[in-house]
Amino acid sequence: MSRKKRIETLLKGLFEGIYEKEEALRLSLLTAIAGESVFLLGPPGVAKSLIARRLKYAFKDGKSFEYLMNKFSTPDEIFGPVSIKKLKDEDKFERLTDKYMPGATIVFLDEIWKAGPSIQNALLTIINEKIYRNGEQEIKVEIKGIIAASNELPPENEGLEALWDRFLIRNIIGEIQQSGNFVNLLTRTQDVYEDRIEQELKISNQELYEWEQQIDKVSLPPEVINTIQLVKHQLDSHDNESSQPFRIYDRRWKKIAHLIRTSAFLNDRKEADLMDCFLMVHMLWSQPNHIEKVQEIVAETIRKHGYNVALNLSGLRKEVQAIEQEVFAETKIPHQTTVEELYAVERQYYEVLSLESYLDGKYIKRSDLDKLQIEEQQTIGVYDEQFKLTYKVKAQRSKIPHHIEITHNAQTLPFKLRTHKTEKQDIIYKKPHPLLRKYWNEQYENLQNYIQTQLQKIDSDQPQAVAHLENNLFVEASLAKIVLSNLNDAINTLNELQLRLEKIKHYYEREFQE
Repeated sequence: MSRKKRIETLLKGLFEGIYEKEEALRLSLLTAIAGESVFLLGPPGVAKSLIARRLKYAFKDGKSFEYLMNKFSTPDEIFGPVSIKKLKDEDKFERLTDKYMPGATIVFLDEIWKAGPSIQNALLTIINEKIYRNGEQEIKVEIKGIIAASNELPPENEGLEALWDRFLIRNIIGEIQQSGNFVNLLTRTQDVYEDRIEQELKISNQELYEWEQQIDKVSLPPEVINTIQLVKHQLDSHDNESSQPFRIYDRRWKKIAHLIRTSAFLNDRKEADLMDCFLMVHMLWSQPNHIEKVQEIVAETIRKHGYNVALNLSGLRKEVQAIEQEVFAETKIPHQTTVEELYAVERQYYEVLSLESYLDGKYIKRSDLDKLQIEEQQTIGVYDEQFKLTYKVKAQRSKIPHHIEITHNAQTLPFKLRTHKTEKQDIIYKKPHPLLRKYWNEQYENLQNYIQTQLQKIDSDQPQAVAHLENNLFVEASLAKIVLSNLNDAINTLNELQLRLEKIKHYYEREFQE
């Protein structure tokens, strides 16, 4: 059984009898395997403690420790009582930890923010270093995951910021919403706390140790690194403008990268992908009103930039534009000339000079002039200053530019139309030097080879990549359409640039043939 199939089967077993808490369980298992901790925000009675109890069944010989914090909680209740024998016989202060938090596999701490300073300090060391200082000795704890919960966020200005920052994944958990699941909850009689996970699915300490070494070898490809960088840039910009900053510092970014690697590893991949990046949404908010903004930033970054940045399409576009501008600059020389053109009045009339000496009016319609031909008379109208029709006359075009011939009183007379001089830019085409054409051909070949290589790479990798996008164990399948949208945009851009290059070469090769 593959690792991914095993984790998928394990998750299905953990989900059994728990309704609409799948996301919280997935994220809890992911963080436990990654050696991190998760915080669940939600009211009492929504299965937060059940998630922790179920999670311990994912591990061989798993033991859980649960505690509901209050302001009177003491270290003895969390870390174990002081050994009277050690204190009496050896004058040593040591706790009996086996049945308490240091001896557990999965820990659930409810109402975490009510913990006193002495408990908080010990928790920081356990969460961050997996070490508990028991008297004079440091104990390496075997805790896989710590799940903390509360119906509120940590109060401000009470020194809880460091503890809050240690919870890498943050998830809001609520009551059942779907009526069918609510009915199942009411009618189900099986014991939800019973361990039904098959032994071969459970994860051993040795496996976790080996996995830890392999997770560190999972690579972060350019599209993932660039996505993380762009998301960070967006959040930094938001922090500079907002009264509610995100405040994401280096240690959390390091842990985010590790969790992304863990997701890729458990999905049987040797490198992370853009789907894994959606997990950042659960690791970047510190206020519930941040969540929508984080979702928007992560989704839009992947949609607009994902593969585009990895392929450096912006740089490629600039290179294609540069060669296009150089080709045109060397072969198209602008030339300014002064030309005489007809002067249109009200856009649809032309003035016939000296016509008022013969007729009551001096304008003809532009459309009438357009239909006139040389040596073939047609009837046109003559209009006065108010552009009212005054006469109908026979006229024809003259062989002299900007002139017409009008027949009046049995005489055919030439008349000039009013003109004005305008500046016109013509293009003089210049044949490029052979050395220039050789240089352009080299640039063309280099760019085309790069584009073709990227298209072939996408084509060869895409079937495998697309196949697993919707099957990520920890990310909603619906988000795959965002990744696919970006991938298709990247392919279309490469094809467009390829066609643009071909047109450039066709221009300087064919237009200036010997």
